[in-house]
Amino acid sequence: MIRPAGEHGLLVETGSLEMSHRLDAALRDAPPGGVVEIVPGPETVLVVAPGADRERLRARLASLAEDVREGAGPAAREGRVVTIPVVYDGADLESVARLAGIPVDEVISRHTGRELTVGWLGFAPGFAYLTGLDPVLRTPRLETPRTSVPAGSVAVAGPYSAVYPSASPGGWRLLGRTSTRVWDVTADPPALLLPGVRVRFERVSGA
Repeated sequence: MIRPAGEHGLLVETGSLEMSHRLDAALRDAPPGGVVEIVPGPETVLVVAPGADRERLRARLASLAEDVREGAGPAAREGRVVTIPVVYDGADLESVARLAGIPVDEVISRHTGRELTVGWLGFAPGFAYLTGLDPVLRTPRLETPRTSVPAGSVAVAGPYSAVYPSASPGGWRLLGRTSTRVWDVTADPPALLLPGVRVRFERVSGA
């Protein structure tokens, strides 16, 4: 199904993250005229095209979505691997260990022991939801969110991990911090972690 999304957008319901990534890849390989933004989500892809003929764009999106479902078109991009160094001294590290019923060192080894994948971006510019978190580390958000979380904070919440791209309020549980900039408005693209990119966390010492 394709639904209007605001004045300039169309929202394609894909039904799965894999299909969202495949449609995103198809659109980026051959973007329809007038498209200025493509935003994949867990089960949707938002396409923003100010001034485009909406019915023509809808027809093109429907055709691409059908190709993707039938296995035609480009495969979902697995993307490059980004290694993010982390100082594991977060304010919630011990509480995550307690909730998981494991030692702190095991929390760290489980967080660094898996390759995660960027599912989609949301919440704030450059905020990537990383899928594939070890199930043992799945913990609920804080009951009372912090009014400010420093940029570079590495956190978990539910089935996801993330790196805060900028200082902002947040209720995710903080495991540590990184000096890696995941959002830079002077870079092209400004987001380091794009959908399909694979991420590995690496433990480092720090002051």
